[in-house]
Amino acid sequence: MDARETALRQAYDHAVRWLASLADRPVPARASVDGIVRALGTELPERPSPPADVVDLLATACEPGLTAFPSGRFYGFVVGGTEPAALATDWLVSAWDQNCVMRAVSPAYAAAEEIAGAWLLDLLGLPGDSAVGFTTGATMANFTCLAAGRDAVLRRHGRDVARDGLAGGPAVHVLAGQDRHMAIDLSLRYLGLGRPDLVDADDQGRIRPEALRRALAAGGRSPTIVILQAGDIHSGAFDPFPETIRAAREADAWVHIDGAFGLWAAASPAYAHLTAGCADADSWATDAHKTLNVPYDCGLAVVRDPNALRAAMAQQGEYLIHHEHGDPVDKVPELSRRGRAFTVWAALRSLGRAGVTDLVERLCRHASSFATGIARIDGASVLNDVVFTQVCAVFGDDDRTDRVLDRLLDDGTAWISGSTWRGRRVMRISVSNWSTTDDDVTRALDAIRRAAAGA
Repeated sequence: MDARETALRQAYDHAVRWLASLADRPVPARASVDGIVRALGTELPERPSPPADVVDLLATACEPGLTAFPSGRFYGFVVGGTEPAALATDWLVSAWDQNCVMRAVSPAYAAAEEIAGAWLLDLLGLPGDSAVGFTTGATMANFTCLAAGRDAVLRRHGRDVARDGLAGGPAVHVLAGQDRHMAIDLSLRYLGLGRPDLVDADDQGRIRPEALRRALAAGGRSPTIVILQAGDIHSGAFDPFPETIRAAREADAWVHIDGAFGLWAAASPAYAHLTAGCADADSWATDAHKTLNVPYDCGLAVVRDPNALRAAMAQQGEYLIHHEHGDPVDKVPELSRRGRAFTVWAALRSLGRAGVTDLVERLCRHASSFATGIARIDGASVLNDVVFTQVCAVFGDDDRTDRVLDRLLDDGTAWISGSTWRGRRVMRISVSNWSTTDDDVTRALDAIRRAAAGA
């Protein structure tokens, strides 16, 4: 057995032990950064080390400092786990080591991206001739879509951004809801557009259509982008797409929808009503690591007009081998990147349409169970309308809510984070993991009850 095979087997053994521990291990990490630094060692060795020994040291030193993100009892952020077929495929992606830029260089990847993209459009109810780009995550998916939108609205006003840049051109008027995700502001900053003008939202974070109409009218006929949301990070609420998109269309605005986790509601007949009208937008961003549960990193940028996406993202180089039907590099910012579409293809092929539907509905059912269980705890109340996978709860005043959160993390049964929403400290539960079971929810609720009783 050569050194590479020995190292791979060592990594496999550690990975299997880690995954087997998830059912019973405390969810929070139990080691400090300083302790792990000491275990890893701070001196760079003078001589080479056997690869298997390196793998063993890394796994042994780091294991106590790992948070059990893949556990069915992690609800702290909107992060999924790793669906088995996608996890195994991700190991192949590393072994294959493809640079997934051009059809001519990696036809296998181009084929997987083509199929996975078509399946995604079908499942999410989006226009079938849209372009789908596979990015690092939802932030870069938003960036990619908004770059296409920025360039498109400026082209309508006679400005070629690729040739002339932004300086000296007309200002782009960007409108977003008060409760938009911070990734939107970051993407706009990357694009040189600055902060969006904020539109009034209701108590669940949904943009008010009449407020949007007034904001559009105030902007005159300037180049305009409207950013809507499928799944508020706190409430899980969805903007009213038919009314808001209609208003944006009347103002000749580009409409983008940030659907990092909520866009997947369209895959379930029981929840598709939440995305009604969503397909009339110009672009959509989501994150396959969230609701679909593929490994990090995998964002999805979808643009209705493939030419608009290509105009914003395509890179030209004499050494590149361009294909007449286009290349993966035409749809994303990066040249060097992993074969993300392989893992998406694997997850969708493994789950099938019925499996994706079941996954979405199961996550929503667990969220409803959390809401029902917390509402029965003395002094606790749920603040949001639980329409999808998010639950925001309070346990009296802010100080007591924070004490409950602290006790819950000390307990270790589940990992649930706090946040501030509508001026109040809240316990924010995000149900995103394919492996979460009814028993996981029951155990987490029991831990919440213990924490509340001691606070």
